[in-house]
Amino acid sequence: MAATEQPNKMQQQQQGVKSRDHPRFLRMNDDSTMMKQIQATHTPDGREVEVKPIVQVIEDILSRATPDIDGALHGNGAHLEALEDGDNTDAIRGILEELGYTTHKISCELSCKCSGGGDAHATTMAILNMLCHYSWDSKVVLTLAAFAADYGEFWLVIQLYAANPLAKSVALLKQIPDIIEHGNSLKSRFEALTKLIKVMLDVTKCIIEFKELPSPYISHDMPPMSTALAHIPTTAYWTIRGIVACASQIISLLGTGHEYISWTNESWELSTLAYKVSSIHEHLMQQLILCRQHIDDKKQLERYSTLQRIFDRPHPDNQLILRTVIYTKDDIQPLQRGGIKHLETTLCERNFRANIEVLRRKIVLLLISDLHMLHEEILILEQFYKDAQTKPETEYEIVWLPVVDMSKPLNEETQSKFHEMQMAMPWYTLVDPSLLDPAVVRYIKEVWRFTKKAILVVLDIQGKVVCQNALHMMWIWGNFAHPFSSLKEESLWKEETWRLELLIDAIDSIILNWMAEGKYVCIYGGEITNWILDFNKEAQHAAGVAGIHLEMAYVGKSNAKEKVKKATDFIIANGLGYCWNEPTTIWFFWTRLESMLYSKTYHGKTTANDPIFAQIQMMLSFDASDQGWAVICRGTEMAKAKGDLMLRCFKEIAEWEGNAREIGFIPALLEYLSKLHTPEHCNRLILPGINGDIPEMVVCAECGRPMEKYFMYRCCTT
Repeated sequence: MAATEQPNKMQQQQQGVKSRDHPRFLRMNDDSTMMKQIQATHTPDGREVEVKPIVQVIEDILSRATPDIDGALHGNGAHLEALEDGDNTDAIRGILEELGYTTHKISCELSCKCSGGGDAHATTMAILNMLCHYSWDSKVVLTLAAFAADYGEFWLVIQLYAANPLAKSVALLKQIPDIIEHGNSLKSRFEALTKLIKVMLDVTKCIIEFKELPSPYISHDMPPMSTALAHIPTTAYWTIRGIVACASQIISLLGTGHEYISWTNESWELSTLAYKVSSIHEHLMQQLILCRQHIDDKKQLERYSTLQRIFDRPHPDNQLILRTVIYTKDDIQPLQRGGIKHLETTLCERNFRANIEVLRRKIVLLLISDLHMLHEEILILEQFYKDAQTKPETEYEIVWLPVVDMSKPLNEETQSKFHEMQMAMPWYTLVDPSLLDPAVVRYIKEVWRFTKKAILVVLDIQGKVVCQNALHMMWIWGNFAHPFSSLKEESLWKEETWRLELLIDAIDSIILNWMAEGKYVCIYGGEITNWILDFNKEAQHAAGVAGIHLEMAYVGKSNAKEKVKKATDFIIANGLGYCWNEPTTIWFFWTRLESMLYSKTYHGKTTANDPIFAQIQMMLSFDASDQGWAVICRGTEMAKAKGDLMLRCFKEIAEWEGNAREIGFIPALLEYLSKLHTPEHCNRLILPGINGDIPEMVVCAECGRPMEKYFMYRCCTT
């Protein structure tokens, strides 16, 4: 009897295959007619299915069923860890018990319709009608669950065939030994089957993700959500259509003897369906990415608005502000003391980790920079910080917030640079750059105007911002600027006059001692060694003629390290007097001058209404020129000029020697400089871009006319 039934069954299955020898089975395009048919099967009644636990079981079955086709067919498949027992498994069991009858009906539909080579479209539509009251994601998950149960049983028998007598007997009835025997011939077919199953699982997860998108941030009628939802019905159809094809493939292998080996078109059908479903998945993923971006943008806007509101209102302490800026959650300690090697043990690092609580009732300076903050900046700031820790009246805490591009994962080089900077800082740092919320980064850039240069935002003990960038203040006055408010900065300027002590400050005690002793002091800069030699020679000659003792100090030039080093080596080798040969000292001198200019600009000062501003600008224009310059001081008297003009004055000392003896060296020098001065001049002022503080208009410190504005992009390593 079986012998007579077998050909009839084979005939039916082969007819089904012949009907799919070409793309006719995919001829039904996703047009309006098809959409209407699919939508007609959908009459949801509000019932909800918790699909994610079911998908977890499905994925577990499918991953264990065919982890390795060769291994599974030959009885040595990979051993995978089992699902964890416990409350989670009990919950899944409860969900599946409610849906057991439904999945059984789907399984029967697949078995009956696919056994006789039935029409795949009709079977798919029948399943959709059966699941008419469920949501689209539930339809797909329940159908996939029914298939996974049958598919898992099929592979379980194969995997246990060699070792389990029961499995061997079942396999004999299903003629599975023939499948095992001809496993190599079926390998391409199983590979195509596995590929289709994988893409069906991927698209199922994608449909679920759309369902779980938070509605407060994206509505169903808003693109790209509306675009994606319009494709969900056809996506569900083609996914279930793929499940029907997979079920048909498995059923066709059971009880068909050796004749199935000639069915070469089966792999083609599976591959074609896999391509179709994969294309749908790719399109949906593109829409999902757009939806996530839209949601993320809305969330960031919400966080940004919250941040603005928090900063706009008063607080009893700084904790809410700091938690909002640094890290809002309580799951980790977000701060770490700097100077800890990242290669040390986790236990050691944990001992230096801290919560926001350590900053309570303290003035907090938020050091904001990228990963290219200058070593000199860290070094000088470290000196001020350590000094402040020894004096309760000036105590404060610094927290480094690294601003890093988080649009892509941090690579090893970036991580290494971050840890290197952490090790150089003795204050608190963020444990990881990724903890800094994008909304906070936006606030830092838009409100605090951070671009590239480091800034130091000061929060008082209530968390109120009292200065958006105290770095200029810190460079000019150090801890004397405590508590680093804008009011304190303004009061400090009121006490200042233009004098050499303001220029030098605590940078060099030797020069300050000269001033204290009432000596004539000349500081000069430039990079041309011939001019340096001539200038030293003529300056000392003029001093001798005038009967004064002149101390000279070379202070270098900004942004020209190699050239300045050559100049200092030249000065030392030729015994031309005192010079700064430490690059950090030279950097700090010029950085302080720039900070003075920016500080004055912030408080609305110009060359027209502030004499110190004009003097600072003149000094910076000296540095920007290609030649040397010099400043001669004694007490409150000061004369300054470009190198060629000052050199000429000293060479022509005979012309004003008498006047120098009569009214004094510096007053006579000033008179002679004014005689040599001509209206023709060319002054340059190079200002590094610092967070939008560059004034719109700058007038020449020499003639008062507006200076032409140019953009300069500079990378100087010499």
